[in-house]
Amino acid sequence: MTPDIRVLLVDDHPLMRESFRALLDASPGFTTVGEAGTGGEAVRLARELRPDVVLMDVRMPGMDGIEATRQICADPRTGTARVLILTTFDLDEYVYGALRAGASGFLVKDATATELLHGVRLVAAGEALLAPRATRRLIDAFHGGGGPSSGTPRGLDAITGREREVLSLIAAGLSNTEIAEHLHLGVGTVKTHIGRLLHKLAARDRAQLVITAYESGLVTARGAGEAGSR
Repeated sequence: MTPDIRVLLVDDHPLMRESFRALLDASPGFTTVGEAGTGGEAVRLARELRPDVVLMDVRMPGMDGIEATRQICADPRTGTARVLILTTFDLDEYVYGALRAGASGFLVKDATATELLHGVRLVAAGEALLAPRATRRLIDAFHGGGGPSSGTPRGLDAITGREREVLSLIAAGLSNTEIAEHLHLGVGTVKTHIGRLLHKLAARDRAQLVITAYESGLVTARGAGEAGSR
């Protein structure tokens, strides 16, 4: 029997936490292990409780969700926990900062119960929860239209031509199966390329690969859209 996904809820509104707890605890396969109302409390409880997934609000008094995400993802004691950002608006500079800090994706707070549960399952399995269109809008809005950042991310010059193709298609929002079809490769081969990308770019998951692809200038919002439409 598969163990329940252990979730830590972080939001400064008690009613919001109660709502999420009621949903998770009533759904098979999930267990709420704790609640936090501040970023500092989230970091402490993550170390103490070792959750699989942290549902993290970003706008909180004191330590915000971005710094809490950074500390949780960087700490060897909690680095295996996946952070799923909850936000009121998908076009939000705080969300972009949280993704850079190590979050595995984001959901808007008015997501349906089905979407929330699916999102928690997805990030618990090590996948990224990114709506490609929303992610492109975020990067466009806060990094000058998707152009290159001030420096090339470390390791990008070490990736092969094929790995660059795979990275571009990941940024376009394609699944492993879709990438395989697009490049006429086996799914296993695509997974191997992704594993190498994660290692070479020191990325913890697919979400970080997307951020790297945009910040490096390897792809732009327009270019990714074209890749995804082929």
